Amino acid sequence: MKNKFSLIATKVKSLLFNYPLVLIMSLATVIVIVYGIETDSRKEDAYLLMRLGITFALGISSQFALKMLAQRIKNGLIWQLAGILFLLGFFFVFPSEEKNFSEVYGFVIVPTFVLSHLLVAFISFTKKENEEQHFWQYNKNLFINLFLTAVFTGVLTSGVELAILAIQELFNFNFEGKIYFETYAALAIFGSTFIFLLFNESGLEYLEKEGSYPVVLKFFTQFILIPLLIIYVVILYFYCLKITINWELPRGWVSYLVLAYSIVGIFALLLVHPLQKEKAKSWIILFNKIFYYTLIPLIVLLFVAIFTRVLQYGYTEARYFVLLISVWLTSVVLYFIVNKKATIKFIPISLFVFGVFALIFPYFNVFSVSKRSQENELKQLLTENKLLVNGLIDFKAPIADSVKTDVEDKFEYLNKRMDHEFIKSFLDAKTKKLVDKDNYWYNGLFKNVNFTAVSEDNYMRIYSDANTYEIKEYEYYLKSTYGGALETTLGKDKINIKYDYNSKNPTYEIKINEEVKDIMPQIKAFCNNYKSASKDIQVDDLSFTVDFQNYQIKILFDSINWYRKDQTFNFEGTTYLVKSK
Repeated sequence: MKNKFSLIATKVKSLLFNYPLVLIMSLATVIVIVYGIETDSRKEDAYLLMRLGITFALGISSQFALKMLAQRIKNGLIWQLAGILFLLGFFFVFPSEEKNFSEVYGFVIVPTFVLSHLLVAFISFTKKENEEQHFWQYNKNLFINLFLTAVFTGVLTSGVELAILAIQELFNFNFEGKIYFETYAALAIFGSTFIFLLFNESGLEYLEKEGSYPVVLKFFTQFILIPLLIIYVVILYFYCLKITINWELPRGWVSYLVLAYSIVGIFALLLVHPLQKEKAKSWIILFNKIFYYTLIPLIVLLFVAIFTRVLQYGYTEARYFVLLISVWLTSVVLYFIVNKKATIKFIPISLFVFGVFALIFPYFNVFSVSKRSQENELKQLLTENKLLVNGLIDFKAPIADSVKTDVEDKFEYLNKRMDHEFIKSFLDAKTKKLVDKDNYWYNGLFKNVNFTAVSEDNYMRIYSDANTYEIKEYEYYLKSTYGGALETTLGKDKINIKYDYNSKNPTYEIKINEEVKDIMPQIKAFCNNYKSASKDIQVDDLSFTVDFQNYQIKILFDSINWYRKDQTFNFEGTTYLVKSK
C-alpha cells in the first residue's frame, strides 16, 4: 500500500512538473466559473467572467499543444510564453462592454478552439522525415486517452455528485444547490484535465511510441463507421438522382449531410490507416481507394447547394465557413487522388491553414466578406424596391411585408456587427439618433406595409429578454401566475387585478379598494407602434406604470401576444412592483 501511494505521488509530481501551464489554465477556468456561481447576483461581473473563462479554457488546449512542441524541439519555453501573449490578445478581442457582444463572436470562439485542438494533432510533426507511423500512433493514443478520460470523468463526477446528495439526505445537511454546479465544474474541467494528463504520462515520447493496433478501433470502424457511411452515400446518391430527374436546385440542408459523410469518412480512413498496407485487409484497401472518388459528385452537389444560398441571400459567417470547408474538402480529395505519396498529416495541417486564413487574412476573412456581402445585399434591396430618395430611405414608401422583413434582417445583422456608419448613410438626421439609442431602432419605421401573407389572426408577439430590473424605489413585489390576474392585500388595502378577454372591448383593470384603473389603452397605444411589423418584435423595456391615489404600480411583462385582427391580447410572465406615495 505504501509503495502504491509513493507511485501515485511520483506520478502527480511528474505531472505538475511536465504540465504546469496546462494545469494552471484548467484551474483558473474552474475558479472563474465557481466565482461566477457564488456571485450570481453581481451581474456587472458576469460578462468579464465569461471573457476570462473562455480565455483560460482556450489556454488548456493551446498550452498542451505548445508543450508537445517544446518536448520536440527541446527548447520550447519561448513558445509557451508566446502562447500566454496570444491568450492575452484573445481576451482583448472581445468588446469591453457586454452590449457590444453578439453572436458574431461565436464565429471567433468556436473556430479558435477548433484550431487549438488541430494544433495539438500536428505541431510536433512538421519537420521530421518518415514520421507517418509516429504521427498516427500519437493521435491514436490521444484519441484513446480522450475517450478514457470522458469515461473516467463521467463516473467520477456522477459518483461525487451522488455522494453529496447522499450526505445531504442521510445526515440532514442543508447544502445550497450551487455546490452541485461547482463540483461538476471542478471535476469536469480540472478533474478531466488531470486525468487526461495522467494517461499521457511523460508526453510526446510516450504517445508516439509503437504499439499494436487496437482491436476495438478496427471493430468500431468496420461495423459502425463504415455501415454509417454506406447509408449516407446511398441517401446522397439517390438524392442526386432525384434532383437530376426533376431538374431542381438542391436543398440547403443537403450541405450538412455531405459534410457529415465526408468528415466521418476521412475520420474512418485515419483510424484504419496502419491496416492499409496489410493485404489481408482487402476491405480497407478497397474503401481507401474508392472513398475519395465517391466524394467528387457530392462535392459538386455541395457547391451547388451553398452557392444557391449565397446568390440568394449573400454571405454570412455560417455560409462562409460551409464554403470554406467545401474548398478544403476539395483540396483533400485532389491531394489524395493525385499525390501517390500523400501523407495523412495533410488533413489537420491544411484545415488549420484554412481556418487561420478565415479568421485573420485581410479583406478575405470571414468577417470582412460577410459584412461586405450584406452591405451590398442591403443596397441592392433598397434600390430594386425603390425605397431610396436622394440616397436616403423613404420609410413612407409602399413596401411588401416580405421586403420589409428582408431589410430589417439586414439592419439587424449589420447593427450587431457595429456597422453603424454604413447604416446611417441611408438615414435622415432624426432616424440616425435612434441607432445609437436602441438596438431595435428599425421596428415600426416603415409606415406603408402591404401584407401579402397574413398569419392566422394576424398574430404577433412583442417580447423582452430583460431579466434584471431596478426595484429599489419599490416596496412590494407581486407575481401573477396566470394571465396577469391577481387578488391580494397590502396592509388594509385590497388589490384586485383582472383581465377581460372580450374581443370587442378587452380591459386590463387594476383595482385598489374602490379606485379602478384600466391600463389597456396604454397597452394598445404601445402595441400600435409595431402594427406594421411582419414578425415578432423584441424590445428592451416591456413595462407600464399606473398611478393611484396612494400607490404607484409598475407592470412588467415577459411578452404580449397580440392578435391584431380581433385586437385581443394575452400576456406571459406578469410581475407587479408597488410603492406607496
